[in-house]
Amino acid sequence: MSTDVFVLFGSPRGNGYTARMLECFLSCRSGAGIEGGTSIFDAYKAAIKPCVHCGHCKKTRGCVYDDFVPIERGLESADILIVASPVYALGFPAPLKTVFDRTQQYFEAKFSLGIEKPVKKRKAALLFASYGSTDGSGVTMMEKQLELVFRVMNANLVQTAVSPNTDSGHFDSEAVRAEVERAALNVRRYLDALP
Repeated sequence: MSTDVFVLFGSPRGNGYTARMLECFLSCRSGAGIEGGTSIFDAYKAAIKPCVHCGHCKKTRGCVYDDFVPIERGLESADILIVASPVYALGFPAPLKTVFDRTQQYFEAKFSLGIEKPVKKRKAALLFASYGSTDGSGVTMMEKQLELVFRVMNANLVQTAVSPNTDSGHFDSEAVRAEVERAALNVRRYLDALP
């Protein structure tokens, strides 16, 4: 079965630790039975405008800015949503946080406009997070943010895979690969169990 993957990539370093985690997933996905297309939205390259709380999405479906359209298309078609991000100040880097703030339009679609499912297709989600210390509390905070955002994006956070202690310059490729492979298998199982 074809499975479309949409990635929200939130690192300024295209070949850093976060990118290496994503590469692990892309190289092992077929072994987990995840076949299909992959679209990657790079939050740093896209320079999405921040939500300005203008009220447009409270009155009509969508956002006053059209720069979110590629994200909307990715969310609508995806079976699997991956958020790949480093941890900055116990949270997401600003460009990725801006993307999540712009999902306010889905909250308004549901609660102000009465649209039960603003994103129609149900999807499984994964978080890939890299961080410089050995303290994973930033990842916990990121998971809490995603749980809230995912409620109106028709997504469920199935698993988080991490690469800690990156400030030491050490990337434990075997451990990360094993964790990412588990995530791929778990997300496949989750999708297979959907009605």
